[in-house]
Amino acid sequence: MQPFTFNTTPSIVFGAGASKRAGTVLGKVLGQRILFVTDPGIRRLGLCDGALKSFSESGIEVVIFDQVEADPSLSTLMAAVEMGLSNKVTGVFSLGGGSSLDVAKLAALLIGSGENLDEAWGVAQAKGPRLPLALAPTTAGTGSEVTPVSIITVGAEEKRGVSSPVILPDIALLDPELTLGLPPHITAATGIDAMVHAIEAYASKNANNNPLSRMQAREALRLIGANIEKAVFEGADIKARGAMLQGSMLAGQAFANSPVAAVHALAYPIGGTFHVPHGLSNSLVLPHVLRFNAPYAAHLYAEIASDAFPHLADAEEGDQARCAAFIDALAGLSVKLGIETRLRDVSIGEQHLGKLASDAMKQQRLLVNNPRDVTETDALAIYKAAW
Repeated sequence: MQPFTFNTTPSIVFGAGASKRAGTVLGKVLGQRILFVTDPGIRRLGLCDGALKSFSESGIEVVIFDQVEADPSLSTLMAAVEMGLSNKVTGVFSLGGGSSLDVAKLAALLIGSGENLDEAWGVAQAKGPRLPLALAPTTAGTGSEVTPVSIITVGAEEKRGVSSPVILPDIALLDPELTLGLPPHITAATGIDAMVHAIEAYASKNANNNPLSRMQAREALRLIGANIEKAVFEGADIKARGAMLQGSMLAGQAFANSPVAAVHALAYPIGGTFHVPHGLSNSLVLPHVLRFNAPYAAHLYAEIASDAFPHLADAEEGDQARCAAFIDALAGLSVKLGIETRLRDVSIGEQHLGKLASDAMKQQRLLVNNPRDVTETDALAIYKAAW
């Protein structure tokens, strides 16, 4: 049997309205003065109000940092750190999308340890300790609440990551009510992002690919495949929203231990250069990367095909045929959900594809996990297919 290590968030609290009990649930862990990390849109929508009221009723002082942007910059992270340090916070809480959660993770690390961030970039380089940390996602996509990964934009375009069990939060607070107002387009793109996490975790070439991750990846695909259309087109359905949130969390646990690969590696330059949201960036290249991988991974994709799309259980026998049907179904799902399917649809010109391919090669920490080796020439061909 192959040895493996499986790390995840120690405590997961799930339930409609769970964020309105944040003070009771989190107070003993986070202490009496909390850095609350979120973004301006979440604040305006009032999604923070229940948690803020609960903290106040529990006698917990809250310092609010609400300036996180999409693809958060290094300067944003350091502004959050400075606010936390100057207010001598005892813990960090974030309610928001993956960007806010990523800032909170590294803020907890840097405030808690004074660590040099330049020495923490990469895999297993962060030393810690960090401050107590709890995360409440408002999208069902990133799974960031159960992953040891934080991605920050450094400079104009480069996305740089810290991957370390040190930044796994203490508590994930999953409240499907926080996702009820998510627009259909974002619901669709983030949902496919979670499917990508599950697919890449299942097929990862990483030595730590393990039976727990594979089991969670398959259950994530079952939950998301069965509920994504209802969540997109009937957004007030709390059961569908809850299933999506659970599926996203399971996919996050899966890829946190069996890391993602070329879909993410090729998606990052799309987001970094053209500011396309991460979930949409993944969905744009997903079918094309899987077709590239198929000669090496068809048997793996065939195994999970009917988890996401139950009708494929009756598809033509044979790994190659079922793999092809799976990839076609994924491509068709994007069309059905009404999200963009071509790079040209998000204003990326053909003249930019060479730079995207070159930039994708910088993501070697991800590319090494891909079932098939990817050269810059291969990456360019995939981008051309997606264009």
